Amino acid sequence: MERLEAKKISGHTYYYYSNWGWQDGKCRRMWQKYLGKPGDILKAVEGGGPPPLHAEVFQWGLPCALWKEVLRARIVEETDALCPKREQGLTTGQYMAVAAVNRAICPKSKRSMWEWFSQTALLRFLPGASNAALGSQRFWDHMERVDADTAMAVWKRILSKVVRAEGIDLSSVSYDGTNFYTFIDTFNVRCKLAKRGKNKQGRSNLRQISYALFCASDGHMPLYYDVYEGNRNDAKEFPEILGRFQGFLHELSQASCPVDKTTVIFDKGNNSKTSFALLDSLGVGFVGSVKLDEHKDLAEIPNNDPRFQSYSELEGTKGFRFEKEVYGKERTLVVTFNQNLFDAQWLTVQNDMAKAVEKLSSLRQRLEDRAAGVIKQGKSPSKESLENQCKGILSRQHMKRLIKTEVLESTDGVPRLRYELDAEAFQALTETSLGKTILITNRGDWDEASIISAYRSQFIIEGVFKEMKDRQTGSWCRFITGRIRKSGCMGSTAQWLCC
Repeated sequence: MERLEAKKISGHTYYYYSNWGWQDGKCRRMWQKYLGKPGDILKAVEGGGPPPLHAEVFQWGLPCALWKEVLRARIVEETDALCPKREQGLTTGQYMAVAAVNRAICPKSKRSMWEWFSQTALLRFLPGASNAALGSQRFWDHMERVDADTAMAVWKRILSKVVRAEGIDLSSVSYDGTNFYTFIDTFNVRCKLAKRGKNKQGRSNLRQISYALFCASDGHMPLYYDVYEGNRNDAKEFPEILGRFQGFLHELSQASCPVDKTTVIFDKGNNSKTSFALLDSLGVGFVGSVKLDEHKDLAEIPNNDPRFQSYSELEGTKGFRFEKEVYGKERTLVVTFNQNLFDAQWLTVQNDMAKAVEKLSSLRQRLEDRAAGVIKQGKSPSKESLENQCKGILSRQHMKRLIKTEVLESTDGVPRLRYELDAEAFQALTETSLGKTILITNRGDWDEASIISAYRSQFIIEGVFKEMKDRQTGSWCRFITGRIRKSGCMGSTAQWLCC
């Protein structure tokens, strides 16, 4: 029996909360709790009283929201169905889900995973998690259970449910590729994917891996991916992955979006006869672009040509349609001019010209100093070496056209350098090529504005790659390179988590 007791001590009343029970046949007080004076009780009821000794703050909203999506997509169940293990500790699917949620919120290394996890509300969803269970070695052990084929099967199951549940539009799909540099040693022969190539982050001195991705324009949803050798050309990878993607799209879309209604959007770096022949044979709709140098007849059309038409829905853009045989077949080309693109390219050309002139001026001055005896050390450069230096200085686009150089022999054995800006070439460049893009498509029934708008959706996948390489936002690059360094090869789990 519990009761409230009042005790008078030295003329003051104190209250206790006590519990009474039978013990040895007698009613005795089992325990009591001191409540304080009446004033203390009143303050406690009104919300006063002493401050709390400590408080624990947990990440709540975002972890719970993302874990809810994990449950909706059945990521844990689908992974565990294909990667079963003994009922001991966390499952493989739970490890994958925790890693994915962490990447989306606050990317941490596997060594720091428990430090982050213990401060989130995810503890209530995974009560079996602990510091030992979320150690780095436990993550790698479970990731090794997911091979490449299993990763793709899990991804396909999850994606099919998400596409149907969210009603994702598959009529427009962007394709592009990128690469990630690594710090894998040159003589590490275990990794077959890391090769030296043209790195898009300017780290061509390091071994790199390449990554290709198909991404739905609706919601930036990744659809299909491939990780391949870092020295493989984009134009060679595109036809290889395109055939596999069509089969994947058949299974994914089913009746919701027929494959012939899907339009693949890609840039000119993937162009080749093989790619377009495969697109024709598969009956895949596409919108791409071609290089201006390959179609000089269109590139040299003045930007003020009367054939250009403006579009109300595309401010600052004009264009016209042209039919031409490209890659062995009559195709629709759309020549476009964009004022914003023109402004950016014009500034780039001006900047490149200034840098090139500065280098050429410095080179010419060194030759004059050598001829005057100011520079005496070293060997005088030959005409051939100077011409090679000039080629390097003018390696940027349009520079060889805009700046004319000439190396002259002299009687004192020191060649001279002469250069000048070609004003006519610069005028022709600004009136024709700058701001211009040539699009190619087999969607001949579309109007020009629709074709241009479709191609501009390519920025979606470029934004995805930008986030992947941002070490603060996504840190995918750190995860991938760390995974390679750990195992010596690209693990399939890394491929899946990248999507």
